[in-house]
Amino acid sequence: MHIAEAGHGPLIILAHGFPECWYSWRHQIEALASAGYHVVAPDMRGYGRTESPPLIESYTMLHLVGDMVGLLDALGAGTAVIAGHDWGSVVAWKAAQLRPDRFTAVIALADPYRPHSSGRPTAAMPETEDALFYMLYFQEPGVAEAEYEADIPGNLLKNFHRTSGDVVGRKQVIGAGGVNMVRKGGGFLTDTPLPNAPPNWLGQDGLQVFVEAFRESGFRGPLNWYRNLDRNWELLAPWADAKVLVPAIYIVGDRDIVLGFPGTDQLLEHMPRHVPALRGTVFIEGAGHRTQQERPAQTTEAMLDFLRTLDG
Repeated sequence: MHIAEAGHGPLIILAHGFPECWYSWRHQIEALASAGYHVVAPDMRGYGRTESPPLIESYTMLHLVGDMVGLLDALGAGTAVIAGHDWGSVVAWKAAQLRPDRFTAVIALADPYRPHSSGRPTAAMPETEDALFYMLYFQEPGVAEAEYEADIPGNLLKNFHRTSGDVVGRKQVIGAGGVNMVRKGGGFLTDTPLPNAPPNWLGQDGLQVFVEAFRESGFRGPLNWYRNLDRNWELLAPWADAKVLVPAIYIVGDRDIVLGFPGTDQLLEHMPRHVPALRGTVFIEGAGHRTQQERPAQTTEAMLDFLRTLDG
């Protein structure tokens, strides 16, 4: 496992999402280290310079949480606060749910806590005669890999641009699940125009870091996370009613398209029931889905405010 590391003090693990790498947390690594924390941001399983096992079933949530436990062991740390963004948030929530003895608090960005569903997740995903939800499109091995790897710089640029708060307005967030429908016969990014330049919060140099990471790893490992959605549902059934009992905070951009996904309003409303030590939801003004990159100062401030409550 490749990690970026800085600082001394209480340990904080920063778990990134799709399609990213440790660099997603570049602003927070420096700021949190300066505030007196030992900060570790790994390339998650399948990403960048971290190992990419070939089998789909090597990317279950039990493997991903196990990686975080193994990381603590390798660092000689008994416990840590875990922060996650996008898929990293899912890992963070589950790490705290399954191993509260090791992960003593959660900072979740973009993805709220999702309780165990009554049926297989893919069965509830929308599909019409003409289009299907992007996670269903990602299920067939080799298809999305071929799309992304045909033009890694261009497709990463499209991916980052289309969900940026600089592009998505607040009004567009409502019903935003539609932007994640894939036209049958097309690809996830087929109908997304190629921007002239990266968003200001990323820049050409930042984009290049992600490009090099995916030239190293390819997309098979990252996409295999999606191919375990139903398998995770089966494996995690013993914890279906378990709550996340450690202190937690949820941080989200007010222009994040996740807020427009069907059912998100209900998830936010009922989250305190499943996360009884939730200490609040913070909406970051003007931020889209790449919360900690688009509005680094505001995101870091929210994280530090929460961490200070733990120190107290």
